[in-house]
Amino acid sequence: MRSMLYASAAALALACVSTAQAQDTVKIGVILPYSGQFADGAKQMDAGIKLYMKLNGDTVAGKKIEIIRKDVAGPQPPVAKRLAQELVVRDNVDILAGFLLTPNAMAAADISAEAKKFMVIMNAATSIITTKSNYSVRTSFTLPQVSATLGSWAVKNGVKKAYTMVSDYGPGHDAETSFQGAIKASGGEVVGSVRMAVANPDFSAYVQRAKDLNPESIFVFIPGGSQPAAIGKAFAERGVDVSKTKIMGTGELTDDSALANMGDNALGVITAWTYDHNHKSALNEKFVAEYRKDNNGENPNFFVAGGYDGMHLIYEALKKTAGKTDGEALVNAAKGMKWESPRGPMMIDPETRDVVQTIYIRKVEKVGGKLVNVEFDKVENVKDPVKAAMKNN
Repeated sequence: MRSMLYASAAALALACVSTAQAQDTVKIGVILPYSGQFADGAKQMDAGIKLYMKLNGDTVAGKKIEIIRKDVAGPQPPVAKRLAQELVVRDNVDILAGFLLTPNAMAAADISAEAKKFMVIMNAATSIITTKSNYSVRTSFTLPQVSATLGSWAVKNGVKKAYTMVSDYGPGHDAETSFQGAIKASGGEVVGSVRMAVANPDFSAYVQRAKDLNPESIFVFIPGGSQPAAIGKAFAERGVDVSKTKIMGTGELTDDSALANMGDNALGVITAWTYDHNHKSALNEKFVAEYRKDNNGENPNFFVAGGYDGMHLIYEALKKTAGKTDGEALVNAAKGMKWESPRGPMMIDPETRDVVQTIYIRKVEKVGGKLVNVEFDKVENVKDPVKAAMKNN
């Protein structure tokens, strides 16, 4: 085992030398689940990467940008780690990027730390990921950032009791802990909870159990991809009346595909989130129009925004380093970076390397005959509360 580790370290060191010798091209290794249950999300994030490069060119700081894509096919940490190592050792990439799912990002972060490779997390939302590699930066969000904000907002706006339903893995645990903690800290009460399988095709039993308790409100966290549509279908089939039981959640719950399955049962569902294609700003209007041109008229979602903003961070960091690609230079360039995104103002916290941004409170309404997420409140400059708590302990 020890000899294997020595061999791994030697190979990674050799890769770093080889990368330094590549003068004209910056190679970015993107790891995403291009196949399997989460393929839709990967396709959308990849479309965000492509859109940014289309609008900003494939050359930055005098270097050609080359994307090397690897399919991890689902939540498979050993595969993600092997792919990250192959990208570093065999393909000589300068930057690791992508990471739709937390388990994969956690595994690849070990390679980022060992090889001192800049790593850009474009979606995976468990808080602690960025603590695993000093060379990692996140451009998406953390579940506590969204869930704790919603919990505090809910109590301030009259919701005193809540039942929670979350997927049983890192981000779900983060969402559950953060929402419940915020509810209790604000004077509310948690009346029950359930953790559900991550790749769950049928939520009927879970929804029926929640309905039988007749709670004042239900908080939901599930990963993106096909899961929101499935739980939306279960809410509709089980006849959960949103006018009597408030349904709240993170933005995956009312993604466009989920709304299509929930129908009018989605009216009144409240979510906290970072991005929606209906967000009002000139920059977002252009972003949505450009995305629709290349994607059969479809609307961009948070996966697209994550990929787009991740590429923005990489381009701007390369500009600041004048094309220098070592991990130390790029991560230092990223710390404290501010920019205007289609989702609004963003910043990379120089202390935690996590994103600071506005969290929007939305309600599903029917506008022009279509179900849409309408922003009606917001909380600005929200940091990841988990790291803030770690700092204070």
